[in-house]
Amino acid sequence: MKKSMVMLLTLFIAATTLLSACGSGNGNGNNNSAASNASNDSASTTQPSESTTDTSPFELTLRHTQVGADKQKRLAILNDVVKKVEADVPGLTIKLDGVESDVNRKEKLRGEMAAGNPPDIFDLFGSPDSQVYAKEGMLLNLSPILDELGLSDSFSSLEPFTYEGNVYGLPIGGSGEGFFYNKAYFEEKGLKVPTTWAELEDLLAKIKADGKVPMAAASKAGWVPLMLANHLWARYAGPDVTQKFVSGEAKWSDPNVVKAFAKYQEWEDKGYFKKGELGFEYAEYTTQFTSGEAILMYDGTWKSSVFKEGQSGEGLIGKVGFFNLPPVDGGVGDQTALMRDVNNGYGFSAAVEKDPRKLQAVKLFIKYMYNEEMQIRGLVEDGVLPSMKLSEDVLSANITDDLMKEIVNVLNNSKSSFPAFDSLVQGDVTTEISNIQIQKLIGKQTTPEQMGKELQAVQEEANADSE
Repeated sequence: MKKSMVMLLTLFIAATTLLSACGSGNGNGNNNSAASNASNDSASTTQPSESTTDTSPFELTLRHTQVGADKQKRLAILNDVVKKVEADVPGLTIKLDGVESDVNRKEKLRGEMAAGNPPDIFDLFGSPDSQVYAKEGMLLNLSPILDELGLSDSFSSLEPFTYEGNVYGLPIGGSGEGFFYNKAYFEEKGLKVPTTWAELEDLLAKIKADGKVPMAAASKAGWVPLMLANHLWARYAGPDVTQKFVSGEAKWSDPNVVKAFAKYQEWEDKGYFKKGELGFEYAEYTTQFTSGEAILMYDGTWKSSVFKEGQSGEGLIGKVGFFNLPPVDGGVGDQTALMRDVNNGYGFSAAVEKDPRKLQAVKLFIKYMYNEEMQIRGLVEDGVLPSMKLSEDVLSANITDDLMKEIVNVLNNSKSSFPAFDSLVQGDVTTEISNIQIQKLIGKQTTPEQMGKELQAVQEEANADSE
């Protein structure tokens, strides 16, 4: 494996996450291989200082989003951590509460935060959620805990979870987004990975003419189609356009943004997506691809875990590739940019600090979850890119999967990146596009121009409220 490929896993997250935190197009170039040699082994971290003679039974609640067949590897990692913590804290039982990711973020957690009763440990989205909750005093300040455990300098970036200089959440891993494709079908039909926009359009037309579904689709939850839509407007209007919506430097109704909406609608009209998508859940998205019905699937790099032994896509092991969205003719800015972030992780209720035994359990959870062993397990077993600094030797020794090598190559060949739209715009804007506008566009209940106009109205109201 090329040295640059493994270096990227250490460097790319820090270089791109700063975008979402600082709203600039510049990465953090200060990381290097020497910095990434910091040891994250659980044996090297400091044992939490709290101890108690109280052994009476008590319970700690843990909200996770590792639900569904394709997240079983991730759930297994979590369960192993839970068992270690319970074994080290007398009387402790950790109650697991599994909730679908979108429901947790947009419904349950928001309601619990408003009521002042979030779970003790919970799946937390970084920017902007963690800053909002931290500002309201609902999150446990982790900075002193990281110091105590010797983990303060162990992460590639903590910016999405940082508020006023303190850390309020920890990213579990990194991700990028692009097209997974069926290599076996490509070889059978003599197709090649598109490197230009014209080649992509030609590819979609050929797949459709062959009686296959060009692109998997499952749009019951708006975030799924918005992965690709986000990449389209980043191509047409520039990788930094979304943060400009918040600053007022750009509008959702700008011509180049509307062009992206129009392209998405054009692909809908041409039948390039699976019919009936508005009724399909995310799990069905994967099935369309693994069954061979759909030839392309735009998704996050985490999806690589499906194509492993014992998983739903094991029949496609060695038969799946990954490519970036090609450059748009006349597009704005870097046309190699793709979405990357470290926005998914865990947060902890501020109320935990009032209970010494719960605080001890939280510290042990952090110790056992955030170390080299678990980062490597996440990478190898689940396809989750590391959020912690790992040495090149460790990465080289563990990246043996051909698909992951191909993913890293794609990441390596992109000159810049952009964070997901929902880490930049306000919650009301995310709700408008995720729960209303994208479904209306797919269902032909709006036009690209009207979609841009209505989104901009919500954006301007959100911007005014933020002043």
